[in-house]
Amino acid sequence: QVQLVESGGGLVQSGGSLRLSCAASGSTFSRYGMGWFRQAPGKEREFVAGISWSGRSTYYPDSMKGRFIISRDNAKNTLYLQMNSLKPEDTAVYYCAASTGPGASVVAGEVNYWGKGTLVTVSS
Repeated sequence: QVQLVESGGGLVQSGGSLRLSCAASGSTFSRYGMGWFRQAPGKEREFVAGISWSGRSTYYPDSMKGRFIISRDNAKNTLYLQMNSLKPEDTAVYYCAASTGPGASVVAGEVNYWGKGTLVTVSS
């Protein structure tokens, strides 16, 4: 199994940027489809971005395209989420997710492992 630890969250002003990281350990990172999800207060967890084993394929819901960029460094066992043009409605706990299936499995919510999350707060 794989352990996931997120970092990089914090307080940022509207229009600003943040880069989240997710450090993976315990298993071969490159064997997992990876993704990011988020959960805002009082709302359900939602899919933010997904990436294939190699990193060559990425997946986003329409609402995230153009502002969020997912990437991975398999040599460093690390997943990233670059978030630009942040809005107050992006405020949420962001979770790293790993799937034993391909990146598309993460899109479908087929997640085998979750991190504990990192809080992102966007002020207006």
